[in-house]
Amino acid sequence: MKKILKPLISVIAIGTLSLSINIDQNVLANNIANTCAYNSASKVNPDYSTMNCLLTETALIYDVPPEIVKAIAEGESGNWRHFDKNGEAIVTADNGIGIMQITNQAGYNQDRLKSDIVYNIQAGVETLDAMFKRKDLPSINGGERDVLEHWYFAIMAYNGTKPVNSPIVQATGERNTNAYQERILGIINKMELIDLTELPFSSEHFQYDSNSKENIKFSKMNYDVDLPLTKSKYYFETNQKASAITNVTVRTKPTTESPSLGTLREGEMVTITGPFEYEKVSTKKNHFVWYPVKRSDGTAGYVASSYLNYSASTPTPPVTPPTTGNVDVSKFADYNAKQYWAEDFKWAVNIGIISGYTNVKNPSTGKYENLLKPYTNLTENQMLSILLRYFKPSELASTTAKTSWYGDVNYQLATKYSLPVLGANTASKQAIAGKEITRGNFARILASMHYGKTVSQSEAIKFLRDHGLTTTKTNEEFKPNDSLARAHAVAFFHRYEQKFNN
Repeated sequence: MKKILKPLISVIAIGTLSLSINIDQNVLANNIANTCAYNSASKVNPDYSTMNCLLTETALIYDVPPEIVKAIAEGESGNWRHFDKNGEAIVTADNGIGIMQITNQAGYNQDRLKSDIVYNIQAGVETLDAMFKRKDLPSINGGERDVLEHWYFAIMAYNGTKPVNSPIVQATGERNTNAYQERILGIINKMELIDLTELPFSSEHFQYDSNSKENIKFSKMNYDVDLPLTKSKYYFETNQKASAITNVTVRTKPTTESPSLGTLREGEMVTITGPFEYEKVSTKKNHFVWYPVKRSDGTAGYVASSYLNYSASTPTPPVTPPTTGNVDVSKFADYNAKQYWAEDFKWAVNIGIISGYTNVKNPSTGKYENLLKPYTNLTENQMLSILLRYFKPSELASTTAKTSWYGDVNYQLATKYSLPVLGANTASKQAIAGKEITRGNFARILASMHYGKTVSQSEAIKFLRDHGLTTTKTNEEFKPNDSLARAHAVAFFHRYEQKFNN
């Protein structure tokens, strides 16, 4: 079965992916069923290839990694089953319905959850998406939607944030391999043939009474993880370059049952020549998909998605040469040339608007090293320092503080230029200067500095969109209430430089 995805909606934002769907669920379900050539009225379990399609296409429309949706379906239903041999939906003792085991979800038609597989999958994916958007769950790094490990706590919440799902066994300090999310990630490892990174957790971050039914209390709400994490394998584009992560066989058709065209060697580059396709043999339950590729010698064939890597083909935006400085950012222990912010940090560090942290403890290694901390959120005062170093470096350096407060000069200049800051050098507002700034407030301050007058948040986000400083299409997609990470900030300033000062 070929992939014939009808691209309903697709949006990309700096540091995170976000999706807002305004489409009738019936239309969406029919579209998915048609794409996968499935008769929703059949009341039989589709073959594996068709079920793979139903799960994958639904996940992509909601901007959820298909690997996670398919693993949850596997873990919940076992063998991707929705109907029993009598054509009735499988309902468990705790009233979990069908393939996604939807339990007590308000707003869904209970009869249709039983009779319609596509509707059941939709409900599961919408529930998972809602878990990812929750603000009362810990986040990983910048919370990019296409990074599989970033969904750790959303997967946990799909089943419940109960003591049984704590990542760490409180009594022993050992990894809780029986936790729901650990089992789901294990399915991804096994069925998608992907080696996910085990996230570093500590027992003190999860407070609970093992004899209670109360939810876990999270004492740490963001994990800044500098480990190689895994981007979903479903976002390769036609004509994009990719590389083999290990030695892998190229096939004539999208199945291991087809003849070999030779072996890609680890690191060998190929070109993606079209959209992915599903397993040709419908009775084979592969969670992965197949990409058509072309080798440098012109040989064309298919490679399983699991064995392809984005790293060799990730494009880097054009960069303004540093005007001053010659800092080698690769010397920072957490610098990663494969990340979207790599060139942004090179530029920002070398023109002096941001600097790293010297001789601080690296949570990933336990060593004292120099760090950039790209995923650390900025306070309003820290963001002002970056903004003023960029726009008013001489004035920032020459302005004398009137008090001993650390933010005195920044807020003097913020007042002078009528920037819509929340903090100030007053007893009641000094504390606000030390709190994390939101993306929406940052947009207002940047746009107000640009225009020389105070603008609203809506006007500010429109300014960013109009000038290509963000690729989001609506204020909601921009996530104005989310905190601003260091990586996001340098990306915005670098894009501003490229737009207005090149």
